[in-house]
Amino acid sequence: MLLTGQSLADIGDILYIVSVISIIYRLTNSAISTALVPFIITSSMLISSLLTPIFTTKCPLNRLLTISQGCKTAVLVGLASYVEWVGAKPIVVYIYVMIAIIALLDGCANPIRQSLLPHYVEEKDLLRANSIAESVIQSIQVGSWFVGSSLLILFTPSQLLWVVVFLFFLATVLLNLLPDVPWKQSQQTKKRQLLVEGWQTILQSPVLKIAARMDLLESIAGAAWVAAILLVFVEEALQVSSQWWGYLNGIFFIGMIIGSMICLKWTSVVDRKKAVFICGGALLSAIFTLFFAFSPTALLALLCSFMIGICGQLKNIPQQTIVQTSVTKEKLPTVYTSLNVIVTGVFGISSFILGILSEWYGVRMVFVVSSMMLFVVSLIAYKNKKLFT
Repeated sequence: MLLTGQSLADIGDILYIVSVISIIYRLTNSAISTALVPFIITSSMLISSLLTPIFTTKCPLNRLLTISQGCKTAVLVGLASYVEWVGAKPIVVYIYVMIAIIALLDGCANPIRQSLLPHYVEEKDLLRANSIAESVIQSIQVGSWFVGSSLLILFTPSQLLWVVVFLFFLATVLLNLLPDVPWKQSQQTKKRQLLVEGWQTILQSPVLKIAARMDLLESIAGAAWVAAILLVFVEEALQVSSQWWGYLNGIFFIGMIIGSMICLKWTSVVDRKKAVFICGGALLSAIFTLFFAFSPTALLALLCSFMIGICGQLKNIPQQTIVQTSVTKEKLPTVYTSLNVIVTGVFGISSFILGILSEWYGVRMVFVVSSMMLFVVSLIAYKNKKLFT
């Protein structure tokens, strides 16, 4: 029920972004105005991640997820109504404000979902559950972008928003049916303590400190794959049509699905050899990223993108399982929100810096930097492999 509800919400999120970007581009005919959408979403989600620990002490995690999704639905109804009501002349600033509110509500959803899994699944089945969840989520990523773009042929962007409202409503209903999980009501704890609790837990746990360092470096590496940089790589480095941008994205997510399915098929092997998969996955990701950087042909770049997707999941799933089992279930929400702050904040800054690097030194250099970051991740993982057993 958790996975189905979250899947409907994820499909809705992608269709919502497709709709909003289409609406803003139609209104402004400006790439800069359109590019503000992901910036607003990332910034708002970062703020939300910082504040999430306070809310996790107010009600059970499953209810917090339901409230967040319900409020997103209500705001989206307002956005869809506004766009429909004003017709061809909506004020873009108002749309930006509603996008920011939806992103604020969405910022806590992913850490809460990851924190809920250990409550609903026994520890021995956790790696298998993570593999299933990742397979479904990445499948949605592959399908929804293609379907979303195609739906714009059948529907106007404002009509597509109402489709998203329906999906969000169904997701809210399903999440509302989840059984309550144990939670600690902290009335006496100061808000400042709640905000730093996750950071303190990470600093006190050797394995979480290593995971945080790896996440930080991987966020820098992952920033190379933002749409703007990848599109430049396709057109300038590979010198092929912009359609290949879609192919590279699609094959990457397909690789992630296969990586998740490998973990699902051979759960016991991955569980016993977590350190091997974490170190090996990071190293192979670095190697294939370097090959990608210097790919002379689009087909070789496509193969590298596919392999990066597989290797990334072979590393991420066992690492996520280790994080989930390294602290008590009650501390997981604050730990995940702190890790999410690192990932979101560093990713946003790195995207900007790597964009400048692309302008100054060429787009291939961006992926060389990405590869170097992943090599360092593999070294950190190898040096601390005893922590991953």
